[in-house]
Amino acid sequence: MKRAVFLDRDGTINEDVGDLYEIERVAFIPGALDALKMLGRRFSLFIVTNQSGIGKGVFDLETYHSFERDYSSLLSGEGIDIVETYCCPHRRDEPCICRKPSTHFMELASERHGIDLARSFVIGDHPHDVEMGLGAGARAIYLLTGHGMKHRSELVVVPHHVADDLAGAAVWICSLD
Repeated sequence: MKRAVFLDRDGTINEDVGDLYEIERVAFIPGALDALKMLGRRFSLFIVTNQSGIGKGVFDLETYHSFERDYSSLLSGEGIDIVETYCCPHRRDEPCICRKPSTHFMELASERHGIDLARSFVIGDHPHDVEMGLGAGARAIYLLTGHGMKHRSELVVVPHHVADDLAGAAVWICSLD
């Protein structure tokens, strides 16, 4: 079975600018692309993102899918392969099985792509990223980028590591190998 890194998108890879559905508004966090390249040499990469803007009617699924194709192309142009991106389109107040901290998408990736969750990592800037990772039996890294500093006091579970940014998380993960 393969090892993977499951990444939040907004606030982890790119700046969190609110509801992001226009490729022109993407600004990668400094060092994030190099970090993804480093991780991609050793792990399968997945993105798991909550996009409540869809559920709120700010943008629709068609717009999201178009954006996601462009986003993947940007990463691919940098030599970064994202195996699959999983998106929860629901609002916080909508019941669903896919909104983080649900482990649904991680379990789906494990089934579809032969991922060993116990040998995998989750990286994100929100407590629900850490909860998702730990709930799936993976190692969880909390980032201080994006909403990380703001929500750090809301952590109800202890991450395996806290990093300043994705670059720091990548160095820590690779040091374990």
